[in-house]
Amino acid sequence: MISTFKEILTRAKAAGERKRAAIAAPVLRQLKMLEVAAQAGLIMPVLVGDSKKLEDLWKGASLAASDCHIVHEPDPSRALARAIALVKNREADILLQGGTEHQTFIDRVTDADAGLMNGRLMSHVSVFELPERNKIILVTDTYIQDQPTLVEKQSILEHALRLAALLEIRRPKVAVLAAIEQVNPGIPSTLDAAILSKMADRRQFGDIVLEGPLDIDCALDQKAAARKGVHSEVTGNVDIYLAPEMDTGYSLAQLLVYIGKMQMAGVLMGTGSPVVLDLPFVTQDNKIIEIALAALMTGIGGDRG
Repeated sequence: MISTFKEILTRAKAAGERKRAAIAAPVLRQLKMLEVAAQAGLIMPVLVGDSKKLEDLWKGASLAASDCHIVHEPDPSRALARAIALVKNREADILLQGGTEHQTFIDRVTDADAGLMNGRLMSHVSVFELPERNKIILVTDTYIQDQPTLVEKQSILEHALRLAALLEIRRPKVAVLAAIEQVNPGIPSTLDAAILSKMADRRQFGDIVLEGPLDIDCALDQKAAARKGVHSEVTGNVDIYLAPEMDTGYSLAQLLVYIGKMQMAGVLMGTGSPVVLDLPFVTQDNKIIEIALAALMTGIGGDRG
């Protein structure tokens, strides 16, 4: 099992061949990140935009010209479309969010004709390092699906399970979060959790252990769960936290970073090739981990499940 961010980076480096990472209209801080990733042997940056401006920016950052490839696209509105097309046509392996605003980037990636969707739902998985437990945990969906239906939660869970398999998490333990730990017909998230739990019992998700609904204290603490009558090997030892909706997932991710001081990386799932967002609460060091994760995903054919 991969249990630290350092191991993720080591595995990605050991893969050998550098992946081509396309990015449209990158800003200076992103170039610094690309330099580190290139020097680590993870990627060959493919910069898309006005070639003169990109060359000046690259040189201004004191980066070696041999460490990148520039695709000239002077029209800013077309630069992202060109970067996506490079990935779609297998001329690049990974898509990185450059200077494009978040919603515009997501809209382009999910475009039915020109985007990178593989016919499935897209979701975001946040990956956290727990050094005191020597393990990695996943939280999802933390950015994309506002109010997922039961069917969409099934896809979100399946995405997280694919990433867990890549991280060699065997027989992952999944907590399906809700406001309370009891099934209440008046709280839809508890019904969804109960249905997913029954599906897992019948091995519809493979070799996993899933418990739900669970409120956060039951998920985190086995003693708290026992006091409430919940007895499960999942409680207190969760690998994957499935949030009821994006508000909860996104807020939980921010709390773990800002208040819990935990290290976080993340990646989009459900696209034909790996896509890495530029979220503000992911540190520069951990953005390299995100690139490493994406590089590992290319080794299994991207995210095409």
